[in-house]
Amino acid sequence: MLTELEQFSTIALYSAMIVYSIAFVFYVVDLANRSGDVALRENAAPAAAKLAAAGNGGGTTATLERAAAAPAAPVKKRRSRAIRIGFSLTVLGFLFHLAATVLRGIGAERVPWANMYEFALTATCAVVLVFLVVQFVVDLRFLGALVTGMTILFLGVTKLNFYVAIVPLPPALDSYWLVIHILVAVLAVAFLTLSFGLSIVQLIQAKREARIASGEPGAANYMASLPNAVRLEDLSYRIAIIGFVFWTFTLIAGSIWAEAAWSRYWGWDTKEVWTFVIWVLYAGFIHARATRGWRGTRSAWLSIIAYAAIIFNYAIVNVFFKGLHAYSGL
Repeated sequence: MLTELEQFSTIALYSAMIVYSIAFVFYVVDLANRSGDVALRENAAPAAAKLAAAGNGGGTTATLERAAAAPAAPVKKRRSRAIRIGFSLTVLGFLFHLAATVLRGIGAERVPWANMYEFALTATCAVVLVFLVVQFVVDLRFLGALVTGMTILFLGVTKLNFYVAIVPLPPALDSYWLVIHILVAVLAVAFLTLSFGLSIVQLIQAKREARIASGEPGAANYMASLPNAVRLEDLSYRIAIIGFVFWTFTLIAGSIWAEAAWSRYWGWDTKEVWTFVIWVLYAGFIHARATRGWRGTRSAWLSIIAYAAIIFNYAIVNVFFKGLHAYSGL
């Protein structure tokens, strides 16, 4: 029975990866269509001027200027179908992803986050879940390509490099604190991943806006229909605050669990130190923007550096640094 459940979990995981891959293609098509829509809008005004000139036997300069300044003809929004299909496929992929995670937990008869493979399985599932739920508050479907792309990458790398068979929990992990500590950690990672994605888009948008301000043409047209850099920065900051709160609880719950397991709240273990480093980086990002007036690219880069520390914590610290938290299963 255990083997069968693990096989079903693997099948569901591969199914999720396939569906996410197709969704990624549709999100990219949507971005391409956005660029095409902008090109059509930019060409609509000159075309209208030419038509007005032809209809008036050449027309006067004033007539041409009025025609060029007239609102462009409506352009069919070709992106809507692609992004709807991509989002629908993301929901389907999430269901397969959730099934893979749940089946792994049922097979193990415990929560499925006792090693690196299971944590990645659960954390990426949480990322997609938060991405889907946040759409009820603000439309972030333009992050679909980044979210599905990162999810496919993380799942693929984890399956190839960090997969381990189901094994019993080590004594130190056999605690209800495992549920509390890791649950808030995966929620923190989910929100901070969205904040990271928004910071990436913010940098691209800021570069595009700088080029437009300098009069340089053809600067990333697909970004024209996305929020401006200021709005993207604001969204990244707000979502980072939510993630930071969860990461704070991760740090606190980990300390309480450490006292119960090892009779000390803090032991300067490598994993503990990097968890604190991540907390400091995000605290610095939030504080600098709120009180020191850090805006624009400096704010975005600080957010990206902080998220890079999360990836380093997972992929490097867990594998190459030994300590009391060495539960990678490898």
